[in-house]
Amino acid sequence: MTSTAAGDGAEATTIIRAARGSDGDAVFALLAQLGAETAADRAEFDHGFSACLRSPDPTFLRILEHEGVVRGYALTSIVPLLSANGTSAQVQEIVIDTALRGSGLGRLLLEAVEAECRDRGVRQVTVASRRSAGFYEQQGWVRSADFLRLEL
Repeated sequence: MTSTAAGDGAEATTIIRAARGSDGDAVFALLAQLGAETAADRAEFDHGFSACLRSPDPTFLRILEHEGVVRGYALTSIVPLLSANGTSAQVQEIVIDTALRGSGLGRLLLEAVEAECRDRGVRQVTVASRRSAGFYEQQGWVRSADFLRLEL
């Protein structure tokens, strides 16, 4: 998916694409901006990133590239869910570079995730959010549950 937006007389190009091995350093840097409660360990990240790249459906990792630089990513998993009468997708991680938040790039990335889920026949998409619920609500998402976690 590619989009072009005019601003200050110049055109900005944004591409949303599948992740590549060469994206690892940029995605790791963005991970620090995600605000995760657990500090990222580079060796564990490299292992997990590699697994995402090799993973067949139902996991997909999409990269948002803006002006030729990786500025965001979304990691989504799809599973059958009995209560959804079909499959359910969970946006596991989604982040846009702090410097570009509020620019509409997050909306573009989320729309790309939604479109891919529709193409795959997903019945519902969910996301857990500590600080960004308002962003999702602006995109038409509805609050439906609490999110709890147990570290093992």
